[in-house]
Amino acid sequence: MTDQKGSGEKEALQGAEGGANRQWLVAGSHRERWAGSFVRRSVEGRARLWIAVCIVVLAVGGWLVLRTSGPAVDETWLKMQERGSWRVGMDPSFPPFETLDAEGSPIGYDVDLAREIAATWGLEAEIVAIGYDSLLDALLVDRVDAVISAFPYNARMTKDVHYSPPYFEAGVRLVVGADAAFDEMGDLDGGTVAVEWGSRGDAIARRLQRDGAGFRRMPFESSEKAIAALVSGASSALLIDGVTLRLAQGEGKQIRAVGAVLDEDPYVIAVSIKAPKLQSALLQALATLEEAGRLRMLEARWFGQVAEGEE
Repeated sequence: MTDQKGSGEKEALQGAEGGANRQWLVAGSHRERWAGSFVRRSVEGRARLWIAVCIVVLAVGGWLVLRTSGPAVDETWLKMQERGSWRVGMDPSFPPFETLDAEGSPIGYDVDLAREIAATWGLEAEIVAIGYDSLLDALLVDRVDAVISAFPYNARMTKDVHYSPPYFEAGVRLVVGADAAFDEMGDLDGGTVAVEWGSRGDAIARRLQRDGAGFRRMPFESSEKAIAALVSGASSALLIDGVTLRLAQGEGKQIRAVGAVLDEDPYVIAVSIKAPKLQSALLQALATLEEAGRLRMLEARWFGQVAEGEE
C-alpha cells in the first residue's frame, strides 16, 4: 500500500511528462538513495576510523604521561607540611618503648624516636594514643601518618602498608654469661639451657631438642628466675627475647648474646603504601640517626648501658 501511495504522488507531481520521465525519476530516486547510503557509509567509516585513532592516541599519551610524570602526589606528606606535625599512633602500654608518665604524657623509646625523626624534617611529633589492635586500622583510614609502637613486621600487610628497616630486634637470642666460652648452640652439648615456661624461648628449646640438640632444658616460671639461674651458674645458657635481654643488661646483669637471632622479631615503623615521599624521608631519617649514633643513645637512655663486650 505504501508503494502505491508513493507511485501516485510521483504521477501527480509529473503530470503529462509521460512514462519515460516517470521511469527516469524512479531510476534517479534509486540512484539518490544509493548515493546517500554510500555517503552515509563513507562518513560513518571515517568517523569510526577517527574514533579508533583518537583512542590509540589517548592510550599512548596516557602511557607516556605515566612513564614521565613520576610517582603520584603524596597527600600524607603534603598534609604533614601543612599541619607542621607528624601524627604517630602508638599504644602507650609497653614500657620502656611507650608508656604514660604521672601527668599522663607519653614517654619512652618510641616517643623519643618519633620526635627525633620529626625533628629531621622540621616538624613536631604528634603522639596519638590508640589501642594496639587498632593501630593499623587508624593508619589505613588516615587517622595517623605512621605507627611506631614496638610494632613487628607483618608480611601479610605489605599490600597496604610499607615497613621501614628495623630499628630494634626483639627476637629470641642464645644468651650466656659475660665470661662464658660458648659461641654457638653446638657448644652447649651436655650443658643446660634456662627458659621461661611457655615463652618463645621455651618453644625454640623444645624444637632444638627434637632436632637432636644435646643440652638439657631448664624451665622456670618467670624470665627473671631463668636469668638468675644463668647469672648464678645454675644453667649454662639462656634463651630469651631481645627486649628482656636488654632490660637485664641495663640492670647490670653480666650476660651477652651469642650467635644469630633464633626467631626474628624486628620492630619497624609502618606507613601507608600510598605515601612514597614519607617512605623515602623515613628511610633517610633513620639512616641519619643511625650514623649520628642517636639510635644507640636512645636505647641506652631507655634500657640502660651495656657493659663493653656484652652486646
